[in-house]
Amino acid sequence: MAEAAIRWIGGPVLRAEATGSFHIHEAVHVGDRAVLGEVIQLDDRELVAQVYEDTTGMKPGDVVHGTGLPLSVRLGPGLLGGLFDGLLRPLADPSVKFYDPGATSVRSERLPFRPTVQAGAKLAPGAVFGTVKRPGPDLRALVPPDVSGVVREMVQAGEYDEEAVLCVLEDGSGRAREIAMSHLWPVRRPRPVNKRIHPDAPMVTGQRILDTLFPVARGGRAALPGGFGTGKTVLQESLAKWCDADVIVYVGCGERGNEMSEVLDEFPRLQDPRTGRPLMERTVIIANTSNMPVAAREASIYTGITVAEYFRDQGLHVALMADSTSRWAEALREISGRLGELPGESGYPAYLSSRLAQFYERAARVKTLAGDDASVTIIGAVSPPAGDFSEPVTSHSKRFVRSFWALDRTRAQARFYPAIHPLTSYAEDVDLLARWWQLQGNPDWRNHRERLLTLLEQQEKLERMARIVGKDALPAEQQLTLLAAELMNDGFLYQSSFSPVDWFCSPLRQSSMLRLLMHFIDRATDAVAAGTSTVAVAGLPILRKLRRLGEEIGEDQLEQMKTVWDQIDREFAALQGDGIDAR
Repeated sequence: MAEAAIRWIGGPVLRAEATGSFHIHEAVHVGDRAVLGEVIQLDDRELVAQVYEDTTGMKPGDVVHGTGLPLSVRLGPGLLGGLFDGLLRPLADPSVKFYDPGATSVRSERLPFRPTVQAGAKLAPGAVFGTVKRPGPDLRALVPPDVSGVVREMVQAGEYDEEAVLCVLEDGSGRAREIAMSHLWPVRRPRPVNKRIHPDAPMVTGQRILDTLFPVARGGRAALPGGFGTGKTVLQESLAKWCDADVIVYVGCGERGNEMSEVLDEFPRLQDPRTGRPLMERTVIIANTSNMPVAAREASIYTGITVAEYFRDQGLHVALMADSTSRWAEALREISGRLGELPGESGYPAYLSSRLAQFYERAARVKTLAGDDASVTIIGAVSPPAGDFSEPVTSHSKRFVRSFWALDRTRAQARFYPAIHPLTSYAEDVDLLARWWQLQGNPDWRNHRERLLTLLEQQEKLERMARIVGKDALPAEQQLTLLAAELMNDGFLYQSSFSPVDWFCSPLRQSSMLRLLMHFIDRATDAVAAGTSTVAVAGLPILRKLRRLGEEIGEDQLEQMKTVWDQIDREFAALQGDGIDAR
């Protein structure tokens, strides 16, 4: 293998005089401790590498050994349920220390394997040659995407290490290839698929403001920007617990250690609402806190998406939670500065936009090499300084995502959660997903969604006017608009992640609640147009139940929606029968 001698080192970046042939993104081992690094620049006989561990004690003259391979991680069924650092090395005890220098990604767990093919079978790249039974979703043993051949040998069913040879393939040239349950894959290279499929269904999150107003397609991309204290982490935990993905990959990229420790403590104790078993059985957590080497933070995003693609190739629907891409961009900025590159906007490197595009582009609904319909959905949290959405990471992210969930500090301070601002957020896949909602029994979903957004927009304008002239000076129709918007905020958009009744809302329950609230608004509009006062409408007893609709009627009580509907009709009939007018 090629070697080089360190000539200059500064933090995680080193320059070395090469005496052999290196290539871009090649993994290298540096110094006596053989710490891991990666070549990021080549110039004649000089290479520049970033080191993924602490460089304290390294000095000019230390040897850099090339591996001849790109920076890769070992992918296998044993990843599920694990805690790893940004280079997919197990974190045995995250409460004590986050990583051991020079640790490897080898996992010692023995997994039950059952072959599904026999000797003589021809296997294409990405084909399934066995199944792995363990807690969580059923998993498969896959042929690596760059390997194919005829099965020459196959082991019997039993328990094996992930790196144990299970199958021997003979390729077209007669060369034997040993296949294990796991395999290496470069983190910066997207895993191949048969084809991409146009998304036609949402990833159901269980959060009404997201599913109804700003849905994300399964295999889509969403950005979740918000300042400190606006609820990004809590919302992502809720999405991880309740979204209808088969596997959750959570990447804590450069977050503060105390926040990440809460995630590492909370996730193993969460219960999977599908099975009643621990949620960790279908979760992979990649933790890379701000006190870890900055270069490893830059790699952690690629590690996370590579893991997500591996489980996608298993035929599963995967949700990747990246918290946060801002810290990843800061790592890019720091390394770029040490390389002496010309800075762009806010000091970020000029290639920030292209790196974000490469990351989000790896989200997709696909037909896998094994022929399955599967997907990776990316939800990237952004932490803009002072909540400024015009800063580079947020503004560039908006170009590459289809759903933009803007967290608002004012709503968060008012304890209104999820604190997503309905007028600065958007979703571009509404037209694609409208048919899905129609098939769920809500043909009016799109019209109701547009009415709700219009109502919230009118509320913002009228509240500015009311602060000047007073609410009582507004016409009755405008007072009713404010009442209706307040009702929709309280009864539909507000949803507590800590409520034992309302922490999840199914599509059927969302549709029922939305129809019920729209029915009340329709009856109120007719009543006010007929001369009933807004004060009288605001005094109806049913309003209290409607404001707490999410808490009052749970998933197993949907038949009560009809009772509330009838009560609305009775109260309005009695109200208008009394002859109360607007005067």
